[in-house]
Amino acid sequence: MSKVTVVGAGNVGATCANVLAVNEVANEVCLIDIKEGFAEGKAMDIMQTAQLMGFDTVVTGVTNDYSKTANSDVVIITSGMPRKPGMTREELIGINAGIVKSVANQVLTYSPNAILIIVSNPMDPMAYLALHALGLPRNRVIGMGGALDSARLKYFLSQAIGCNANDVEGFVIGGHGDTTMIPLVSYMTYKGIPVSNFLTQEQIDEVVKSTMVGGATLTGLLGTSAWMAPGAASASVAEAIIKDQKKMIPCAAALEGEYGMHDITIGVPCIIGKNGIEKVLELKLTEAEAARLKDSEAAVRKTTEILKGLNVL
Repeated sequence: MSKVTVVGAGNVGATCANVLAVNEVANEVCLIDIKEGFAEGKAMDIMQTAQLMGFDTVVTGVTNDYSKTANSDVVIITSGMPRKPGMTREELIGINAGIVKSVANQVLTYSPNAILIIVSNPMDPMAYLALHALGLPRNRVIGMGGALDSARLKYFLSQAIGCNANDVEGFVIGGHGDTTMIPLVSYMTYKGIPVSNFLTQEQIDEVVKSTMVGGATLTGLLGTSAWMAPGAASASVAEAIIKDQKKMIPCAAALEGEYGMHDITIGVPCIIGKNGIEKVLELKLTEAEAARLKDSEAAVRKTTEILKGLNVL
């Protein structure tokens, strides 16, 4: 029997729970939220599609009772609040740090061996917080950002080439932010062939640019943050763990010397399996990509320093 808990029944959390159910990733999915009846309603809505969609996963909803999350193999934390007008970055980090730390402590009380997938923003420092505040080994804390950013890259790449998105490869490393993520052009391929065979440099540059503002573009179109791809990306990381798929997925991971970095959580390609992050892959980067990774590292460290100053670790 396998179980995944999704903390936060908002758009991202509910979409994630739905994808987990429809794809039958786990036997049980527990959706939990602080708002009375909210998770129960979302779970009931999902379960009323079971006969229509043909899945057997059981989805339950609960209001703030973490005992119902007991024995979860994976816990996906989506809870937190977006930045509001007039709110400083420090205030946002402080509020979400408190939420993530409290949630993680509660889920680990009932599922002490669970692997955590962090979705809450700002994602890189929130993953750093979960790792260090709870004293967990690095394999058990995964920031989802790279999985989402890489999915967006493949979308824009396939659109530019005019092909099926499943036929292209490419991934994004670095911080999970518009200015800190790094789509790796040197690893973009179409059926194993470098994309430079199909696209001009101008077209490739446009794919990179579109990927980096992918989240902002959707916010502008929707009037709120996206949820379909973030929810599905979170579910895909959980699936790699539950099914021990040994998939290479870019994730925010704690580095221990890889890429010359220590004491930081940042997006890099990882092998994801039943133990969570089973290996961090250190790739050869071009000089330009290595330089951009250094810039991204500096930006993520700056945000993480704000976290350290809040005395939540």
